[in-house]
Amino acid sequence: MGIDFKGRVAIVTGAGGGLGKQHALLLASRGAKVVVNDLGGDVHGVGGSASAAQKVVDEIRAAGGEAIANGASVTDFEAVQKMVQQAMDTWGRVDVLVNNAGILRDKSFAKMTLDDFKLVMDVHVMGAVHCTKAVWPIMQAQNYGRIVMTTSSSGLYGNFGQANYGAAKMALAGLMQTLSIEGEKYGIRVNCLAPTAATRMTEGLMPQAVLDALEPQAVSPAMLVMASEDAPNRTIICAGAGSFEVAHITLTQGIHLGTGADVPERLLDALAQVRERTGEMVPMAGSEQGTLEVGKAMKAHGH
Repeated sequence: MGIDFKGRVAIVTGAGGGLGKQHALLLASRGAKVVVNDLGGDVHGVGGSASAAQKVVDEIRAAGGEAIANGASVTDFEAVQKMVQQAMDTWGRVDVLVNNAGILRDKSFAKMTLDDFKLVMDVHVMGAVHCTKAVWPIMQAQNYGRIVMTTSSSGLYGNFGQANYGAAKMALAGLMQTLSIEGEKYGIRVNCLAPTAATRMTEGLMPQAVLDALEPQAVSPAMLVMASEDAPNRTIICAGAGSFEVAHITLTQGIHLGTGADVPERLLDALAQVRERTGEMVPMAGSEQGTLEVGKAMKAHGH
């Protein structure tokens, strides 16, 4: 067993089924003490029952592991703070947070209500913010933390009928970028997982043979790496059907056009050149865009 979580405490949200359940089981099997959080609602975020989380806890305990169930909704910051306190009271630390809880309210943007947009943003984005905010001071004090955000190809690359979900998932990638910078000096590493898996959220969307290949347990190894001591920082790992990739948000070299009145027309004509990907880079902070642009301007003016 190379990667081991003995003495570590992990919180996994939305862990009553699907991906979250597999995450919780894998962490527990490697020695982590796990808070299994699940509101117990349906995929649309309706209803609630602690039984889903309790079943996973029972499964972990039956296998000789340690776990407790928690039924907090990630949208409720007070309940989330109590959940983190429950982990502290039981085990005295929190090392790993896997922000996995999510819901779907799929519709084309034309037909989508604002309530369906807001709720999806609230669960995915504010849910992850609430949980992260609640564990952050603990991780700072410990000088150790591993946080996994769950993003999605629907956010990174778009998907019909998922404007709300895609916006939320891309927001989590942005949250990860900044938190990974701020957390570094405290030994806190923050990464994103972009899973492809057959769970309640994808039911009826693909043929059975494809669903079988996309078992959720095939994704969890990527989570385990991001939750481990040797985790990367600021990485978007994509995982599905036993394959693993990394997604990057890149910046092309672009061109300098100056500030003349005809720049809009020249930019339109030069778009292919601006888009040219040869020599593109992965900025390590937002300021690198400005550095690149000012550098090109200086060079254009002969400095």
